[in-house]
Amino acid sequence: MAAADSPFKIILGSSSMARQRILAEMGYEFTIMANAIMSRLQHTDILQEDAHTTLLITADTVVVYKGTIREKPCSEEEAREFIKGYSGGHAAVVGSVLVTNLKTGASKGGAESAEVYFHDIPNEVIDSLIDEGIPFKVAGGLMLEHPLTLPFVDTVIGATDTVMGLSKSLTEKLIQEALFQQGSSPGDQNMG
Repeated sequence: MAAADSPFKIILGSSSMARQRILAEMGYEFTIMANAIMSRLQHTDILQEDAHTTLLITADTVVVYKGTIREKPCSEEEAREFIKGYSGGHAAVVGSVLVTNLKTGASKGGAESAEVYFHDIPNEVIDSLIDEGIPFKVAGGLMLEHPLTLPFVDTVIGATDTVMGLSKSLTEKLIQEALFQQGSSPGDQNMG
């Protein structure tokens, strides 16, 4: 656990509430920092002066539907198209995680996927989700854990936390690897 007495600190390079919740469920304490601020810090001595090892965790998630990558929908029309497509069907979710040890320069990354199968999703539910603005906050337009979505999830093949935005098992593995690997160049990143 990365608490005050821990030998390392964690910075989460994401504003995703789901990623924050998952990392907290894993027992870690962390701070959240925007990528722009982080890149400025990397070019100063601020982090090197800290006796603790600091890990930066970044992640991204996309949905793959019928061979097409879907990120967050850009319009109400696109959101409706995305969700109607999943209704009675399925989609794959691919989540990537990169853990960078800011003290040693070591970076370890990987990806994990899961599939989600849906029951038919009624138009009223789609309308309610769009009215709440939910589709515009998540890749693929559907938030698995949302109370309006959950009843229409038939099966998840793979880890639910992967679908939600941060694979616990992959993140833990990459944290351990980044802690114990010496410095590497960005080209040495292990993406799988």
